[in-house]
Amino acid sequence: MNVIIYHNPACGTSRNTLAMIRNAGIEPTVIEYVNTPPSRTELMKMIADAGLTVRQALREKDTPYVELGLGNPDLSDDQLLDAMLAQPILINRPFVITPLGTRLSRPSELVLEILPETHKGAFTKEDGEKVLDAEGKRIG
Repeated sequence: MNVIIYHNPACGTSRNTLAMIRNAGIEPTVIEYVNTPPSRTELMKMIADAGLTVRQALREKDTPYVELGLGNPDLSDDQLLDAMLAQPILINRPFVITPLGTRLSRPSELVLEILPETHKGAFTKEDGEKVLDAEGKRIG
């Protein structure tokens, strides 16, 4: 299965998502989007395919969101996209693309919706939360 993750290794949610993909027996294409951002067309497609608005794909925490005035409700989608492409840290993460769909995997277990049920066993997130049982079945 061809899987792409727009990843930030400094982000726990992104690391958990990547680990869940690998727990399904898949080695994804990992794109560290802060260094290699998607094109405008790719970003717009990811956002649309995930069923999000541009504003929902905008990251506020630990970014220059406030300093750039991005909370202004009068800003257009084009203006928000311009900011995201100029400073990719503003793109929320991690976006995952599979043949089964596209998700902004926040929380990380949302990635399970677009992966085959081929998990290799239990999975526990970095914070200790159990997501998959010993048989690879989703908990909760």
